[in-house]
Amino acid sequence: MTAPLILWFRRDLRLDDLPMLTAALATGRPLVPVFVLDPETEALGAAPKWRLGEGLAAFAARLGAAGSRLVLRRGAALAVLRDLVAETGAAGVFWSRLYDPAAKARDTGVKAALRAAGFEAQSFAGHLLHEPWEVQTGTGGFYRVYTPFWRAVRGRAVAEAVAAPARLPAPEVWPASDALEEWRLGAAMRRGADVVARFARVGEAAAAERLAWFLDGPVGRYGVTRDLPAVDGTSALSENLSLGEIGARRVWHAAWATFERGGGAGAETFLKELVWREFSYHLLHHSPEILTRNWKPDWDSFPWRGDNDDAERWRQGMTGEPFVDAAMREMYVTGRMHNRGRMIVASYLCKHLMTDWRVGQAWFDDCLIDWDPAANAMGWQWAAGSGPDAAPYFRIFNPATQVEKFDPEARYRRRFIAELTRDPGPEALAYFEAVPRRWALDPKSRYPMPMVDLAAGRARALAAYAARGGGGG
Repeated sequence: MTAPLILWFRRDLRLDDLPMLTAALATGRPLVPVFVLDPETEALGAAPKWRLGEGLAAFAARLGAAGSRLVLRRGAALAVLRDLVAETGAAGVFWSRLYDPAAKARDTGVKAALRAAGFEAQSFAGHLLHEPWEVQTGTGGFYRVYTPFWRAVRGRAVAEAVAAPARLPAPEVWPASDALEEWRLGAAMRRGADVVARFARVGEAAAAERLAWFLDGPVGRYGVTRDLPAVDGTSALSENLSLGEIGARRVWHAAWATFERGGGAGAETFLKELVWREFSYHLLHHSPEILTRNWKPDWDSFPWRGDNDDAERWRQGMTGEPFVDAAMREMYVTGRMHNRGRMIVASYLCKHLMTDWRVGQAWFDDCLIDWDPAANAMGWQWAAGSGPDAAPYFRIFNPATQVEKFDPEARYRRRFIAELTRDPGPEALAYFEAVPRRWALDPKSRYPMPMVDLAAGRARALAAYAARGGGGG
């Protein structure tokens, strides 16, 4: 019982309600928390990788307060874990499951190799409310439409959340660790890192505080305010859920308790949004092609454009459509984007600009600190019309009417677009601090005219859909 266990942390940077940790503590063995910067993790985009570095720093401090450490190693996961097992005399390795194809292939190989060598290797739930294979249709298949999936999940019991331990048992001798700063996880963010850092809510404690704040007030009007980008009316927990700084079970039970105490429609709507996250992982597990290919194969013949000059102006937040540009600039300043904005910018790129959804997906992969592989792919395919439970092909968001409906006082637009006000605020100006210098953008420049006529762009998209039999909608 003196041989330690290695806890291989990935996107589960917390001690609260972590099944892997609960099982490891039950063995009575010393625990060696480890994070491996492997090729799969190295492949992260600039903003997600920077945010990972911030999260690791916070998690290392959290472990230190519990009498433990975070050991950092770089290299292929199996090779690193084998070395650590040999160095520490560990009995085995525990980890929390991930569900994207690259992670599943890596983890399957690690588990097989460690077990073949006589070591314990176990994976655990922890990233979701339910494992993707646990929720099934009446015929034993997987769900392709959200609403019946919600009904199925709403009636399922969710295991109670387990409180974080006060202390973690430590080994007598710690293995050597890399220095986090030497990994330079924020290098690709360049000057944008200092801007986004002002808005990130990093770590387990920050996530718990944000959840408590949200459920103590804003959740009551969530059904309305979640669509108003100028209002701080959402939980903003996406960046924390992405890295596992808070567990989905903890969020579910807290929100459900609020609902039962009279939280009403707002609390239930929030629970439904949490289950959208579950649905995206359910689909990712059962149809991993959603990451790279049209989920509906009949969309393969649709004449989307590849990357193009119009898409570059979209990336720059210089389309001349204020709702689109404000949302894109919000992403560069805060690292996040309001969900209503995500729908608008995605619809505009795919439909008004007739650009392949994968162009937008790749840009979000690089720019979002709350990046999530399943949610990003699901969101883009939903907006494009090519995905499961997608918006009807003929639904084309008009950014002009949307902005009048959801930002009637222009607070959101003025907050992020300096050219629309005589006295721009710090967040509007911060956009010019954050974006690449090669864009050569100046807050004193005139705001651009719209790239496309919205009616003409809509007609063009509808004509393209009609030419291929309705777009599969």
